Amino acid sequence: MIKDKILLDKLEHYDNESIAKLIDNNIKGRHAERNRKILKRRIIDGICYEPLSEEFDLSVRQTQNIVYKEIQRLLSIL
Repeated sequence: MIKDKILLDKLEHYDNESIAKLIDNNIKGRHAERNRKILKRRIIDGICYEPLSEEFDLSVRQTQNIVYKEIQRLLSIL
């Protein structure tokens, strides 16, 4: 997805620990813990959507929507 690429370009100078802190400090809301885990697995570990959706027992579409929404949130901060 294009937003993934934009975020990854902006995060290229951050190490994984800094990215994890950025996610932990800025992803909030009803399913924040799950969404933080999904985003870390996607951005830090590079896991594709299908395996992510299986891991978190969600549809691929739900997983993509979560990642898209949270990436939007992070891009507004960076």
